[in-house]
Amino acid sequence: MFETELKFQVPAPRWAALHKAVATTTAVKTRLQAMYVETPGHDLAAAGLALRLRKEGRVWVQTLKGRGDGLMQRLEHEVRLPPLPARSGLPQVDPARHDGTPAGQALQRVLAAAREAGRSDTLQVLYRTDIQRLHRRVRHGGAVVEIALDQGAIHAGADTAAPLMLPVAEIEFELISGPPQALAALAARWAARFDLWWDVRTKSERGFRLALGLARVPATRAQPQVLPAGGLAPALASMLQAALAQALPNLAELAGAPADTPAAPEHLHQLRVALRRLRTALVLLGDWAPEPAAALTLETRWREVFNALGAARDADVLASTWMPRLQAAGAPALSGPPAQNAGDVTALLREHRVTVLLLDTLAFSLDLSQPAAPPAPGAETPEAAPGPASARAVLRRAWRRAWADARKFDEAPVEQQHRARKRLKRLRYVLEFLTPWLPARSLRRYQRALRRALEALGEHNDLQTARAHFAGQTPTDPQAWFAVGWLAAQDGPSRERAVQALARLKARKRPWLKR
Repeated sequence: MFETELKFQVPAPRWAALHKAVATTTAVKTRLQAMYVETPGHDLAAAGLALRLRKEGRVWVQTLKGRGDGLMQRLEHEVRLPPLPARSGLPQVDPARHDGTPAGQALQRVLAAAREAGRSDTLQVLYRTDIQRLHRRVRHGGAVVEIALDQGAIHAGADTAAPLMLPVAEIEFELISGPPQALAALAARWAARFDLWWDVRTKSERGFRLALGLARVPATRAQPQVLPAGGLAPALASMLQAALAQALPNLAELAGAPADTPAAPEHLHQLRVALRRLRTALVLLGDWAPEPAAALTLETRWREVFNALGAARDADVLASTWMPRLQAAGAPALSGPPAQNAGDVTALLREHRVTVLLLDTLAFSLDLSQPAAPPAPGAETPEAAPGPASARAVLRRAWRRAWADARKFDEAPVEQQHRARKRLKRLRYVLEFLTPWLPARSLRRYQRALRRALEALGEHNDLQTARAHFAGQTPTDPQAWFAVGWLAAQDGPSRERAVQALARLKARKRPWLKR
């Protein structure tokens, strides 16, 4: 079975008020003491599995969790153990307790693969949790939801003199019954009220990282799109959820970073890619929703957040790309980007408005996933637009808009060049979304040419951003004129590379054209 839940981090100043809101007369307190087991080769974590034995009050429960959709659902199977005889010690973890279930089958495959590879399949405790949980159930929007406020710690490490510890202060909303949209709506209300931020990292993930000393995991990239059957609205829902599944892990790495953690430019880049994909789906495919205006409203709300993240990304590129090139060219000491950008990003992503916007987008996608209501008796059944035909129409419009700006790139002002790049990026992302409905061979060739064009346009855009930065410094720093002059000398070759890449793109057969 799957569990459906949303989890949020609680800012310390809001803990007391949040605790008071949960601690009604129906709330129950439970101490949860768990030990998580793993193979010596960490095979479970590599497969996205977490196996724990947890004491819930006086009852022992063994739980196996697997990968989910990256948003709110996760594979889960749990077994309540019979009472132990007095003074019998702790129960043993037994993988066979999950036999005959999808999660159990996944576990057995992982253990068998470890043995076949010559690794040990022995399960040992890797980390523990000790949590005080305050929980109660509420009804909202036709759903029953359990709210659980957790406070405690994750412990790891065999060195008793210097144990590893990570505090836990979070709240979970688990759907017991009813529509998942109600879960998202309820969580959004609490997030706005108590400044919560959405964190998709589980306790098991955080414990594993604590035990291994991992400050960060690699950035999450977009995965190949699979379009469901059932019409255009469910296809749009799938695209939005795929973008959210890419955005949320990267957001968690940035928002959850301690103050002394180094900046994470790749996580920021992949978060912006995910949000651009999200906005592309809302703008170019919003007509596939029953209420297209709602899609455009969401995109407008996302624009402000995206632009705020763009300033941090520009600073990263300036520091990592153009400053070293200028130094290699013999530039004098120059003022780089402000150093507080990483902290600014963390603060922005912890704002409850970002969490509410994420949850509103999730709820919108869940509404799109619902099957259409049957037509009234005697009414004509509307014929759904066929997917490939609708895809070709979208791509034709996207191409015309992009090429209107790109066709005279060498003569265009900087603003138009930047707009051409943005529109070609939208074309790239919508092509990726619609891949299942397009001919594979011509699509791969076209995407290759499009990526190369975007690389050339991207470097040219970054060059213009760097020029504007140093030009703005010249009134107070005369040495900035060196950078302005050197960057100006790069403009011609950069522009020519972009023009040539665009010409090669235009010469490619467009995969949405009928044969």
